Amino acid sequence: MIHITLPDGSVREFPGPVTVAEVAASIGSGLAKAALAGKINGTVVDTSHQITVDSPLAIITAKDADGLDVIRHSTAHLLAYAVKDLFPDAQVTIGPVIENGFFYDFSYKRPFTPDDLVAIEKKMTALAAKDEPVTRRVLPRDEAVAYFKSLGEYYKAEIIASIPADQDVSLYREGAFEDLCRGPHVPSTGKLKFFKLMKLAGAYWRGDHNNEMLQRVYGTAWASKDDLQNYLTQLEEAEKRDHRKLGRELDLFHIDDHAPGLVFWHPKGWTVWQGVEQYMRKVYQDNGYQEVKGPQVIDKTLWEKTGHWDKYRENMFTTESEKREYALKPMNCPGHILIFKQGIKSYRDLPLRYGEFGQCHRNEPSGGLHGIMRVRGFTQDDGHIFCTEDQILQECVNYTTLLQKVYADFGFSNIIYKVATRPEKRIGSDESWDKAEHALMECLRASGVEFEISPGDGAFYGPKIEYTLKDAIGRQWQCGTMQVDFSMPERLDAEFVGEDGARHRPVMLHRAILGSLERFIGILIEQHAGALPTWLAPAQVSILNISESQDAYCREIAKTLQDQGLRVQLDLRNEKITRKIREHSMQKLPYILVIGDKEKEAGSVAVRARGNIDLGVMSLQDFQSKIASDIALKL
Repeated sequence: MIHITLPDGSVREFPGPVTVAEVAASIGSGLAKAALAGKINGTVVDTSHQITVDSPLAIITAKDADGLDVIRHSTAHLLAYAVKDLFPDAQVTIGPVIENGFFYDFSYKRPFTPDDLVAIEKKMTALAAKDEPVTRRVLPRDEAVAYFKSLGEYYKAEIIASIPADQDVSLYREGAFEDLCRGPHVPSTGKLKFFKLMKLAGAYWRGDHNNEMLQRVYGTAWASKDDLQNYLTQLEEAEKRDHRKLGRELDLFHIDDHAPGLVFWHPKGWTVWQGVEQYMRKVYQDNGYQEVKGPQVIDKTLWEKTGHWDKYRENMFTTESEKREYALKPMNCPGHILIFKQGIKSYRDLPLRYGEFGQCHRNEPSGGLHGIMRVRGFTQDDGHIFCTEDQILQECVNYTTLLQKVYADFGFSNIIYKVATRPEKRIGSDESWDKAEHALMECLRASGVEFEISPGDGAFYGPKIEYTLKDAIGRQWQCGTMQVDFSMPERLDAEFVGEDGARHRPVMLHRAILGSLERFIGILIEQHAGALPTWLAPAQVSILNISESQDAYCREIAKTLQDQGLRVQLDLRNEKITRKIREHSMQKLPYILVIGDKEKEAGSVAVRARGNIDLGVMSLQDFQSKIASDIALKL
């Protein structure tokens, strides 16, 4: 007898070996129809997989995360099937699952076109409708190499030839198409209903620029029609919110080929930058941080001591002067330790908190650059706390509380928390790791938040918390970190005098709330679709006259509001008021004041709020109070 234990703890008996599909059928016809795969001892297998010993089993359906991966993996094969059907001379290479979808790389004699993409997707739909069974077979490696060579699939043959000779390989067939794959896959193509091909791109074979440029087809696949439509809608919304597009339209910044990966900030954009920086500077001042500033260029000997020269040099910009090698700093941490080491520090000085708006440079690949989200030169709201092991917990609790307030002020209330724990290769004693991990978890518990554990994802020198924002359209942005470091103080010989009069190593806490200011401003632009809250908007009020007779009154209003500390635009052009209102509305300003003869005579203002909302006529004093309230409440 074979005993199958289901997730609810119930046990089903079978007289002999049984497939996952047969177990599902024994539970009910609905589950049998919905089954995409099974999960045995943590491993996802095909529904045709035969169970020969007593085992725990979960039936995987489209409602499960594993089920969605199976759908996407199988849809990648459906894509390759369709391409081979339409373009028999094309060679298939690799087609993995990626976030929200999949891709497949092809070698073909001409570039695919957008029209080809439409035809391929149509063919995929037709093939899926045939509901052909997906079957698996196993071949010895050399036999599989010969088989794919006979099909003219030389890329597949090369992949298989790199597998050890004593290993077998699995192949999956659907209709006339057979592909190399470890699986698992859906039981039949009819399970693949909700997909869309998204775009074409180039990709070098095996990621090597010396190899052939292949054609990559990206697609997305989902468990339901609603899920697919929601994703496509999110993409449309994301395109509208694209910070690069809005940066041009709102005249905030630009990226220039003369300085790839670096940002040219325009007056309006720099006003936003200054709003963010000055806000964070106040956060430093109110929470016990001493602001410092380190040099941009530092001798390579420091980077050798920290390990960056050996492990990170290809990502560093280097230079030479008077036969000495230097690097533009990729991070601020070593400089803060050098500041800490100036003068004798006592346990009474700890915790010692340094903060810096430190400009860093990293030689990111050009293909990875993305507007102001991924750049080569950026500024961090970087902070380092030097403390004792006993102080880690309280510092982390304080930090998490602070971070939550900062994010709320910028309009983010949905935060995801993860604790990355010790990796297999690490330094430091288990005792110190226990204390650090416990402190990070306890600080999140004390903050009343739920968190996930990322086993083994900590740095070799210490664990960390990752704070991820969820934006207005559901995207996630990992921004904040709190990292415990036992290593760098040791490498750079940082010490303090303890209560016992002996020398001790401080623990170094690396923390950033916003991370890169450039990236965070990009996130803000997309979060608010360019309509930044009043306190951050580059221009907070526009004053528009209807005719020349109101010019002096408009200037008087502008002066009053500027004296209040507001950022004011004055538009006295001889243009139709409807045109001026439309132009200023497109700049996503919080408020527009329209001034005609009635307002001039009454000493009032006609107020329009963002979104073309008419707030009516009010006194200037009432408007001043309203906008002051918006700013105070971070609206």
